[in-house]
Amino acid sequence: MDASELKSWYIDVFKDFEKYLNGEKLSPVHSLRRRAIEKFSELNFPDLHQEEWRFTDVSPILRHTFSPARPGELRGLIKDKLSHFLFGGMQSHLVVFVNGFYDHRLSSILDLPRGAFVGSLSKAFEEGRESVLQNVSMCADTGENSFTALNTSFVQDGAFVSLPAGVVLEHPVHLLFISTGSDNLIVQPRNLVITGEDSQLRFIEHYVSIGAGVYFTNAVTEINAGMNSVIDAVKVQSENEAAYHVATTAVTLSSGASFDCHNIALGASIYRHNLNVMLKGEGSNTNLEGLYLTKSQQLSDTHTMIDHSSPRCTSQEHFKGILDDKSRGVFNGKILVRKGAQQTNSYQENRNIILSDEAKVDTKPQLEIFADDVKCSHGATVGQLSKESVFYLTSRGIGEEQAKLMLIYAFANDVLKNVKESEVRSELEGILSARILKGD
Repeated sequence: MDASELKSWYIDVFKDFEKYLNGEKLSPVHSLRRRAIEKFSELNFPDLHQEEWRFTDVSPILRHTFSPARPGELRGLIKDKLSHFLFGGMQSHLVVFVNGFYDHRLSSILDLPRGAFVGSLSKAFEEGRESVLQNVSMCADTGENSFTALNTSFVQDGAFVSLPAGVVLEHPVHLLFISTGSDNLIVQPRNLVITGEDSQLRFIEHYVSIGAGVYFTNAVTEINAGMNSVIDAVKVQSENEAAYHVATTAVTLSSGASFDCHNIALGASIYRHNLNVMLKGEGSNTNLEGLYLTKSQQLSDTHTMIDHSSPRCTSQEHFKGILDDKSRGVFNGKILVRKGAQQTNSYQENRNIILSDEAKVDTKPQLEIFADDVKCSHGATVGQLSKESVFYLTSRGIGEEQAKLMLIYAFANDVLKNVKESEVRSELEGILSARILKGD
């Protein structure tokens, strides 16, 4: 089946999907789906001829006719089995999704301040919350990305987090997405985060597998940060190595808002993350960090777009990669400074360590500046471990192999140390130790 045939197949699947919606076909949500499937029918799946995808071949994904997951297909999970994914018992608002659908029996949401909502997007749809209908697809543009359009076409559930003005959420929100790993299943969570003026939120977006099958996670997360609000986010992708994961995170920052995001990519055969931040309000700030660890024949691709559309905004990017075996890494970071965005301060850095002769990295930092009163810079490196550093450690009685592993760990931990939740940071450091120091 070629790409055009696959597109037709998904359109036919959408027609079958409509049949079991019953009265929901008359809802505003379904009007959104209808517009998205029409846009999807006009778009083509990306290929290597497109500049934004020229390093990432998605044809392995397109060889499969993935069927959409449906709610209630697997309810045999026992809550006690979740402990492996709970970051050492961290106290949090735990919101669990199985194959993209909210499971209240596995979730545990603590008492919330008045007016706050943490839970299922489908419930918010049912309640007719005006903020949901106004903000879904406000940040993520279905007109440019066929995968985003596909997600919107089948939108049913995902996480919804909303904080009213002035609310500081004491405990983090842990959004745990468990895929059963069923062969030929497509899981399409749609997540929406809205923070009111002067509010503060910490959340973890966490993707895991409990099976080894070939499946496809196609996720979209939209974040709308109100004036002077503060958001600290962590995304951990730790799915099985047969899975595919394509994600779009679209963030809009109002005046004075701050968005920090730490991205950790460990799993999936093909991983693509489009991370787009618009600094729409004056004085807003974003700090993006990431670590991707690849082995075997994994491909990890991170595309960031920071849009400075207002004056006196700042942004920092710091992404690192460690690649082994025949794996590949891609980093494409674009910073756009628009004409009126004077006094912008922006910095971007991408560093990579290659551990084998066959691993490969393509890194492409970009600056597009249309203002004259700015401070912008970027840097990128690809190389092996420093021989001088290895010699320094071995000269002090440390074995050569152990010296190399210590340097790799220190290189990666430079990103992990900035994860604010101590339990999450400790768990990630343990995973890193198992992967690097023990060779797992």
